[in-house]
Amino acid sequence: MKLKSFFLLFGCSLFMAIASSQELNTLTTEFLNTLDPELKSRTIFAMDSEERLNFHFVPIKRKGPTFHDFNEKQKNAAMALLRASLSNEGFRKTKEIMALEDVLLEIEGGKFKMPDGSPGRDALNYHFCVFNDPATQQFWGWRFEGHHISFNFVASSGKIVASTPSFLGSNPAIVREGAQKGKEVLKLETQLGFAMVNSLSKEQLDKALFSEKAPREIFTTNKQVVTNLDPPGISYADLNKNQKKALEKLLMVYLDNYESEFSQSLLDKINTAGMNQLSFAWAGSLVPGKGHYYRLQNPVILIEYDNTQNNANHVHTAVRDLTNDFGRDLLKEHYKESHKH
Repeated sequence: MKLKSFFLLFGCSLFMAIASSQELNTLTTEFLNTLDPELKSRTIFAMDSEERLNFHFVPIKRKGPTFHDFNEKQKNAAMALLRASLSNEGFRKTKEIMALEDVLLEIEGGKFKMPDGSPGRDALNYHFCVFNDPATQQFWGWRFEGHHISFNFVASSGKIVASTPSFLGSNPAIVREGAQKGKEVLKLETQLGFAMVNSLSKEQLDKALFSEKAPREIFTTNKQVVTNLDPPGISYADLNKNQKKALEKLLMVYLDNYESEFSQSLLDKINTAGMNQLSFAWAGSLVPGKGHYYRLQNPVILIEYDNTQNNANHVHTAVRDLTNDFGRDLLKEHYKESHKH
């Protein structure tokens, strides 16, 4: 089924899910209840399983069923869960990144294959995994993942308490031909990054620019544990008023992908750590068309953007919560309190 028609089919069901304001545990349970025993066994994993930390953003063999395995009711329930876990903008980007698989399929003529011979570009080859059963466990999680998309959620009592690591990529960054010509899924991430770096004075740029050449990939890749990167770049405190607003705007492009309550909680953590601790670093070209990279970070957050591959027309972005990736710190505290009791 073509991706466009697929999304048209479940559009009405998604509206109902949003309008009814159902809690996430209800949506997760409803999704699981649509699955037969075989599909459910492929979907549910323990919260402490190694699989929960096994995230990636390249075309690889993954666990968990895909849209190819679902009937229409199951597709609608799965996507209603994802829709409720993201903002409107985050959901839009997710759909459009999936649709880029059809663009790559056309550009490459279907030549890219998975090791098992299946198509390497497939707009329906995105996987759902659920960790713990929300009907019986206080904490549970789920993952939505495939080429250029990885969202790792942890929830409790119908509320998202962790949404990182998260990854969104776009290849092509700008579609040059075909039915989707001109499409630029991660446009603001690129435009606001260039606006930020080109607003810097020579003295400021000396602090922010750490390499004339951009790295081929984000530094954190799919590492399970990450820390702040060196050099940090120029700090928020060293920017003028307009530059501070520009950096805040760039930061919010990433935070606004998440469900609103979680987005606000992550922003609160960043503010508590101190906006003056936030820094901006750049590598590579200061103009589009050549490889470039940037990052934002403070003690609790690390955001990376890289556009170097395919003649600088292939974007990778990642957001890491340095205090709570995979909900680690929150779960650690929960298990410690449970052990006391």
